[in-house]
Amino acid sequence: MHNAALDAAGISLRYEALDVEPQQLSETLGKLSSVHGAGNITIPHKRSAIGLMGAISAAAAAAGTVNTFWSDEDGHLAGDNTDVAGFEFLTTEMTGAIPGNCRIAVLGAGGAAAAVLAAVSGWKGCTATVHARSIDSAAALCRRFSAFSRAMAMSDDQVRQADIVVNATPVGLGDDSQPISVNRIAPHAAVIDLAYGRSETAWVRAARERGHRASDGLPMLVRQGSLAFHRWFGVDPDEEAMWAAVLKATGRARRVGGAQVQH
Repeated sequence: MHNAALDAAGISLRYEALDVEPQQLSETLGKLSSVHGAGNITIPHKRSAIGLMGAISAAAAAAGTVNTFWSDEDGHLAGDNTDVAGFEFLTTEMTGAIPGNCRIAVLGAGGAAAAVLAAVSGWKGCTATVHARSIDSAAALCRRFSAFSRAMAMSDDQVRQADIVVNATPVGLGDDSQPISVNRIAPHAAVIDLAYGRSETAWVRAARERGHRASDGLPMLVRQGSLAFHRWFGVDPDEEAMWAAVLKATGRARRVGGAQVQH
């Protein structure tokens, strides 16, 4: 999708994937900064990368992770977390507006869950429960967002009270496993799975079959990528070109607000 955006903008650069071992992260980022490089950072490096940045955005500081970096004219690295705004976009697309006075259940306590809570921290009157297999991990995350979040076990039935249920775990990536049964979710709740792939996750399909508004993380992926592009070049990319590339690569149809639309 980034190469499609680069082509649409007439920028003669290529976006390429680098497989970086944890012990190589600092050296790799140093080499990229020396040539004024920019890019994205994904698991398992999002947390450790934040300590290698010369400056970070408020979103990255709140989430405690970096997923987007660039270098200034002096070669100093700066980092942002565009997942935060990407999640807010996806939620707004699902619900029609930035949520207010609602209850959110977050499944998982890792970097993706932190980005979700960083977004929720700006939503008026909203509260969150964080459900994880390790209650200690959930509690550690909630201490950073203590004003509105509480730690719960994955089995806790507080999920049933939520207006929005978010899967921020890797469960369902590459197979049909589900983080929790959709039967535990209130009928009115919106269901968001941050996982994405060539097809929708089994959890999203099961939720939609049960009548929920449901989406995987593909819209979040494209929007956070669009925001990253703006960070790198100071201009907005052709987001429709990015969507076209993603849909061609996956063979999928685009959904808005959980409903399929023509592209």
